[in-house]
Amino acid sequence: MTALPRDIPVLTIPVPRLETERLILRGPEGRDFDAIRDFAMDAERTRFVGGAAANEFEVWNGFMRSIGHWMWHGYGFWILEEKETGQTVGRVGILNHLGWPEPEIGWHAFATGEGRGLVHEAAIAIRSCAAHQLGLDRLISQIHPENRRSRALAERLGAVEERATFLLDEPCLIYRHPSAIGGAA
Repeated sequence: MTALPRDIPVLTIPVPRLETERLILRGPEGRDFDAIRDFAMDAERTRFVGGAAANEFEVWNGFMRSIGHWMWHGYGFWILEEKETGQTVGRVGILNHLGWPEPEIGWHAFATGEGRGLVHEAAIAIRSCAAHQLGLDRLISQIHPENRRSRALAERLGAVEERATFLLDEPCLIYRHPSAIGGAA
């Protein structure tokens, strides 16, 4: 197999850099590919988000699409970089793919970032950024009914189940997040 390029320059598109107590939230960079590949090729971790990628090229294609999402919409997945270690521990962001009912906040915790509240911490910062800088308040999250961990995170974030539907021919629960703008309902 031909080696995939790893010398991708730092993005020049304007991805807002956010910081929380433990995280730097930034745009995707070439150095994130290995962590994203490991996540994307793990059948257990991806079973509720389309399943594992068949090969490294599929992962590469998805990685490039995530960069394109920023260019098309002006928002997308932020990379979660742990301040203490510099390690890529997950992705949280705003998605609005073809066929989505409206923009949603979604998350992927990588094995190194799971179970420590990092995705929760990032999601709060991103919801605030979405509301105050992008005009996207009261986002949704689309979650497979069997994805108990993701549902628990949405509920911890204050989101409430709004309705059941289907997404890409799979059952889906729409969770509505509370307003991130003080005093708004």
